[in-house]
Amino acid sequence: MIQTIDLKKGMVFERDGKLLRVLAINHHKPGKGNTLMQMDIQDLRSGSIVHTTMRPSEKVEQVNVDKRNAQYLYDEGTTSVFMDLETYEQYEIDQAQIKEEKKYLVENMEVLMEFVGSELVGIELPATVTLEVVDTQPEIKGATIDGGGKPATLNTGLVVNVPSFIKNGDQIVVNTADGVYKSRA
Repeated sequence: MIQTIDLKKGMVFERDGKLLRVLAINHHKPGKGNTLMQMDIQDLRSGSIVHTTMRPSEKVEQVNVDKRNAQYLYDEGTTSVFMDLETYEQYEIDQAQIKEEKKYLVENMEVLMEFVGSELVGIELPATVTLEVVDTQPEIKGATIDGGGKPATLNTGLVVNVPSFIKNGDQIVVNTADGVYKSRA
């Protein structure tokens, strides 16, 4: 058992029979009264995300998550298929469970599969990914690196703000934690 004040972003815990991951956490101290823990948590089985408030002294059951190296293979209907790189076993996961991660997935990408017992509950992306720009406005003459930027649609459907000199077909590096352009590949 662990107190909610000890929870950190990314931790997995069990509550009311549900496996939950902390997406964001904020210690809130109102003018009067006790501190509250405001959290965005994701149900790992359904993929739904809810905002909840808990007392810091509440106890929850921390869950151990095993991670295995895997490769993203393809989508089949509403599921995504991954292959364990050690055993070559294939695993399917509902796309609703990895809705946010899907924005960064390209075929043959290496990721970490997350298991609770024998149940696949999610994936962990690398810190950055290289994606291709498929649609953006043409380059603006005289644009500098420090310019305001422009939106660009990537090959996964993700839209990020990029510098003005980026054009269609360019490969760019994107941070998976916040979806921000880092550099050209």
